[in-house]
Amino acid sequence: MKLAILPIWIVFLLGSGTLYAQNTPLPNDVRSDTLSRLPPVNPAELDDYGKRIYDKVVGLDNPGPVYGPSAFSVHMPLVAEGMDLINQYLRYESIIGRANIETAILVAAREFDQQYEWAAHEPLALGEGVPQSTIDIIKYHGDPAGLPAAPDLIIRYGRELLREHRLSAETWAEAVSLFGQQGALEISAIMADYAMAAIILTAIDQHIPADRPARMPIE
Repeated sequence: MKLAILPIWIVFLLGSGTLYAQNTPLPNDVRSDTLSRLPPVNPAELDDYGKRIYDKVVGLDNPGPVYGPSAFSVHMPLVAEGMDLINQYLRYESIIGRANIETAILVAAREFDQQYEWAAHEPLALGEGVPQSTIDIIKYHGDPAGLPAAPDLIIRYGRELLREHRLSAETWAEAVSLFGQQGALEISAIMADYAMAAIILTAIDQHIPADRPARMPIE
């Protein structure tokens, strides 16, 4: 659903989910072409290594516009190569499974109030079979008690790490019991991957394209 540009916050109801349309005028330091503080990268100005990484992450034949992690990472080609390698595994191949991956991503996005990440990954989570009711518990800081074991654990795991900056012995043991040692580590790695992206997206004040409305309330 494409939304018109609106001058104020308006709430739209869509099924059981709630969409929040952002106030759209851009700050003075945010560019209209990238919707962030960064200029677009011109691949013609890159060296051979930079061009290779740009082609891998963005695509030399991509006419744009390019937003988000792909857009900022190619300003740092070596970082972009490492980020892409890590993200491709964690996002698509982690042993915890695709629905749990998206749940972990949403927890990280929510704990950082990162609207761009949330707007991208709520639809992806739904596509991987994460119920809207589970998404809403993350979105509205609800109590995960009563959810199936995996999402309940992932939500509590992320909130402990990202709010309290610690993880209890009991929560770690529960994660190992459910996912094995590697899986428990990969929950942390997924959240760390998206926490890094969230921090950079916030630093560059990345705004959301009009056809991808923000999907969580920010207090």
